[in-house]
Amino acid sequence: MRTICVVYACVAVLAGCSNVNLRSPTAMAKLAPTKGSQVSGTVAFAQQGSKVLVEARITGLTPGLHGFHIHERGNCTAADASSAGAHFNPHSSPHAGPGASVRHAGDLGNVEADANGVAVYRAEVDGISLGAGVDSIIGRAVIVHEKVDDLTSQPAGDAGGRLACGLISKSEDKWF
Repeated sequence: MRTICVVYACVAVLAGCSNVNLRSPTAMAKLAPTKGSQVSGTVAFAQQGSKVLVEARITGLTPGLHGFHIHERGNCTAADASSAGAHFNPHSSPHAGPGASVRHAGDLGNVEADANGVAVYRAEVDGISLGAGVDSIIGRAVIVHEKVDDLTSQPAGDAGGRLACGLISKSEDKWF
């Protein structure tokens, strides 16, 4: 009898969890070099509540800091990636760093390449989502720039040319 009660209790708990979404929306971008560049890499995005976890591994960079942004259009067809447009900025905010309360939604700051030209980036970013709203980054582009983003110059941080571009595409939802 006790075993039957435990089984029913487990079934009741599992039934109560049936409406809990254990999947986390994810997206991915494969960075391809622009003309004359050797920069490539991958950028992964995972929705975590109201923030998006952004993780990147980028190779072929010169050592030092390089601007890293989400751009408004998911179009990397131009040789210099100018087809990706300006920084993603759905609220018409000024350019700033990722820690600023008011900034372009696409302002991710900088990646830092080591002596081997490899940059690893990990940040939880607010103001963007993998959903369907105005702040969605699905179908947009992620860009790595040739110079450091100074986080203050308008409109885009004076980060120079575009070294790599990747389309942000929704991935199959992952179970966590």
